[in-house]
Amino acid sequence: MIRLTLAFLLTVSCYPQATVAVQSPAVAQFIREMETDHGFGAQQLNDLFDRVRISKQVLAAISRPAEAKPWYEYRLIFVTPERTREGVRFWRKNAHSLRAAEERYGVAPEVVVAIIGVETFYGRHGGKYRVADALSTLAFYYPKRADFFRAELKQFLLMAREQRVDALELMGSYAGAMGIPQFIPSSFRHYAVDFNGDGRIDIWDDPEDAVGSVANYLRRHGWEPGRPVAVRARVNRSGYRHLLSDALKPAIPWSQITRSGLIPERNVAGDPLVTVVDLDLGKESEYWLGFNNFYAVTRYNHSALYAMAVYQLATAIRSEYLGS
Repeated sequence: MIRLTLAFLLTVSCYPQATVAVQSPAVAQFIREMETDHGFGAQQLNDLFDRVRISKQVLAAISRPAEAKPWYEYRLIFVTPERTREGVRFWRKNAHSLRAAEERYGVAPEVVVAIIGVETFYGRHGGKYRVADALSTLAFYYPKRADFFRAELKQFLLMAREQRVDALELMGSYAGAMGIPQFIPSSFRHYAVDFNGDGRIDIWDDPEDAVGSVANYLRRHGWEPGRPVAVRARVNRSGYRHLLSDALKPAIPWSQITRSGLIPERNVAGDPLVTVVDLDLGKESEYWLGFNNFYAVTRYNHSALYAMAVYQLATAIRSEYLGS
């Protein structure tokens, strides 16, 4: 990981404060595609890239994602008393929109609140990078995922044109995620909604649009109203190990779980499919069974650690909200 980071920094060290407009043939190809496929002017994009900066900080940050940490470290970042208390405050302040989102999309309020809490601490940390800089840097100077970020850069420019905003003014994360819910550009174009009906979609400063957009995203990714997210299980015997995998999508029948050496803390009606989540506590493991709603949360961030942090934070927020 360290050598990889150094390689990235050396790659851009030749271009201190450089723009990306004419540094790479890939940029010229990108401009041609945007011109041919989407009607952008070549001069318009050249002018844009003349003002876009390559960011060493972006390349360094993407090489050390939080999801690379073990669970016992990852959990301490997101499932905290302070984040729980602030989640309760956010719920109270936005109770109307959260209730409306639940009625429309069927997503539990505490899950929407927890996602916003994990992503940006309820809107406090929306990102310090210009989205155009972050996406351009990754599209043209991060070969490992260049295709993905090039596609997101296209989506970003289309979004900026549709929303009639200056592409150089929008701020976000090192990976180009934006606003209170940290939507990447393709997610914005597909799932962000004008939830308060004011004629524009604002996920940067409008919690109502953020709440509705998160709920819509989850429902469109298979959220099942009223169904469980995850259930903890304890080990009874060693027969469960063949069920462990890195798969996020549930594929194991509940009835098979109960015969395999994992004992769920509570029963669930029917025979739903689950995935077994193995959480590293340091000297031992903790096991959870993730249902389809758990998988829906991983569509937001493709990580079992992320989904578990959201679920546990949501559980803590709901408990404190109802008890207060």
